[in-house]
Amino acid sequence: MTVIALDFETANERRDSACAVGLAWIADGRVVRRASRLIRPPELRFAPGNIRVHGILPADVRDRPMFADVMAEFLPDLAGGLILAHNAAFDIGVLRASLAACGRPVPPLSYLCTLQIARKVFPDPAGCGLGKVAGRLGIRFEHHDAGEDAYACAEIALAAVGQTGARDVPDLSRVLALPVTRVDGRGAVPRPVAGAISSRILRALTPAQPEALRFAMRGSTGNRYEVSLEDRATGLSLRCTCMAGRHGLRCRHVKALVVGDITDLLSGNHADVEALRRRLAAS
Repeated sequence: MTVIALDFETANERRDSACAVGLAWIADGRVVRRASRLIRPPELRFAPGNIRVHGILPADVRDRPMFADVMAEFLPDLAGGLILAHNAAFDIGVLRASLAACGRPVPPLSYLCTLQIARKVFPDPAGCGLGKVAGRLGIRFEHHDAGEDAYACAEIALAAVGQTGARDVPDLSRVLALPVTRVDGRGAVPRPVAGAISSRILRALTPAQPEALRFAMRGSTGNRYEVSLEDRATGLSLRCTCMAGRHGLRCRHVKALVVGDITDLLSGNHADVEALRRRLAAS
């Protein structure tokens, strides 16, 4: 049986916003292969908190392949083997949601959670987060890099095998009385139909935000430009002070804000970028 540790990083709070994946294969009692890939999520909306965790910016993934293309080479191993993940509900949730979002079927999956394993084998009042367990076991890795996290997850499982006397990683399920969780494969989940909810309903659900939204953006030569949201008779419009914007063109600064790309945001008002997205969606 293939045993493979899996870790995802996400761009925002949505489970289908994977921006990186890491994997580590276990065979013969050791990690025999490692892989990591950057992923372009469906939208380049990166939450500031997520960026602080993993350091991935929209610019890093803008030209990377989408989820289905990245995962195509790994899905046969994942579907046919035993997946390990630290807090597996999150990573398996990302896998399932991201496959559904791109209209791909979710294959049958089997997984063990190394967080649960660590709580049984390496309990500590300080907690059993990945970094804390790895630190106590002397596993050196760069936390919140998907490939490194997958490696640490695999090493924690191997350490548990040595500590418990289990025959191998799959045998930890028997030794620790932790049943392997199995997810039945399902067909592709239909994606929401664009426009299924009218803009009138969206406006009713969205709190009124009368305050103006303004953003300072860095130009390609380092110049500072101002982008502001205007409520015109024809609807909401973003205006930029760069040369293209002054000529009425949709400049790259406006395009970046519309998709949530904060790479060149100088003003630091990250929450307003999300507010902008919601107001544009409701208009």
